[in-house]
Amino acid sequence: MLKNWVVAPTCLPLVRRRCHACASERFRASGRFRVNAHHKLIDAWLLVLCTACGETAKLTLLERTNVRSVRPELLDRLHDNDPGLTAELLQDPVVQRRNRIALDWDNAWRLDTGGPDHLDREVIDVSVRFAARIPVRPVRLIAEGCGLPRAGVERLIREGGLVSAVRLNGRLSGDFAFTLKR
Repeated sequence: MLKNWVVAPTCLPLVRRRCHACASERFRASGRFRVNAHHKLIDAWLLVLCTACGETAKLTLLERTNVRSVRPELLDRLHDNDPGLTAELLQDPVVQRRNRIALDWDNAWRLDTGGPDHLDREVIDVSVRFAARIPVRPVRLIAEGCGLPRAGVERLIREGGLVSAVRLNGRLSGDFAFTLKR
């Protein structure tokens, strides 16, 4: 029997970046944008707040970009402080690279297994889908979803009771499937 699990975000992740005021390394997205126009050029930033001191920092989204090259719906979403746009832009690899940031997903996601009715079966086929690019260790997901300790899951991998086409010991942020034989 095939079970479908979903890894879904519960809130926006924290932004890992050093605060220039207090040397803290965590910021939370405020959900607000700052847009500044210079004749035909436009700049846009996402504002983030330090979790320790509350200092505001700006993550560059657009820098000296010609206004005509920016989609009108993007400009509208920036001006409206669209929360969905905040989530999209935080996960954009270009924005992360440009601003030298990383995302901290601790306590910002949940695993939906569809109920515990699969735990009593001898063989379980599971397809795991990610609603967002959330880097999680598959061993942790499987332990949480099946009610097993992590050491037990790692033992099952070593003994061949848990098989998958992907490596289960690292971090994944994309869909995968596995089979658990008890």
